[in-house]
Formats: sequence, C-alpha cells, structure tokens
Amino acid sequence: MNKALGLLGLGDAELSVLLVNDSRMRALNSTYRSINKTTDVLSFPQIQNKKHPPQSSLDKGGLKGGYSASCIVHHASFAGLILGDIVINIQAAKRQALEHGFSFNEEVRWLGVHGLLHLIGYDHEKSKYAERKMRQKEKELLEYMSGKDMN
Repeated sequence: MNKALGLLGLGDAELSVLLVNDSRMRALNSTYRSINKTTDVLSFPQIQNKKHPPQSSLDKGGLKGGYSASCIVHHASFAGLILGDIVINIQAAKRQALEHGFSFNEEVRWLGVHGLLHLIGYDHEKSKYAERKMRQKEKELLEYMSGKDMN
C-alpha cells in the first residue's frame, strides 16, 4: 500500500487495513450499508469532499508528483492525514483469486487498491464513466506496485 500511496502523492497519509472473515464482513455490510450479505472489501473514509472529483496521478510523461491535493484537503502537506479504514474479507479473496486466476496475494493487493481508491473518492457505482476511471486507476496502481505492464 505504501507504493500506491506514494504514487497518489499521499506518502505521508495513514490508513488502517482490517482482515476479516465472511461472517464479520456480512455483519459490517449489514450495519453500514443495509446489505445483509458478505462482500469482498469495504472502505470507511475519514474525509468527505465531493466538491473536487479524483484526478489521475499520471501525467503524459509518467509520474508527476501524484494526486491532486485539492481533491482531499486544501493544504500542501499530507503528514498525519488519516484517510480511513479498509476492511478486506480474506475468505472472499481466496474464492475470487481462484475465479480471477490470481494468487491470493494478488487478489488481496487488488482489494486493497480498490478500497484505497474508494477512500479517496472514486466510486465505480456512480456511473459507467466513474467505473472506467476507477478501473483505469486500479490498473495503473497495480502495474506500478508490481513493476510490470498488465496489458
């Protein structure tokens, strides 16, 4: 996650990651989303800023200092910024790794990146356009974290 945070320009920010089972995830999903079933990942952002949508951290020439600061807060330093909490269901990760043809670690890494993007304002359920933007950002981050081209 440190690599992903660095690419997004949030290297000094903090987040927590909690690993749970199906039963605990179902309880959390029911409590916080009123959906009485398990899921693979949940995000609980600490910062709400709908005024500024997420922007790509990659510029035409490559890495360019990362994430737009105006998207989250309006100051230059992210030191001590707490982004929020990511909850990953490890039982779902095991099942999905098999379905997706990934290793367990690759699936958990993808769920972590997915959760992180939700923390900073991406929402694939908002529209098809928002979904494409989030999927592209996931791909960029995962490629950067793994050091390989995933095309």
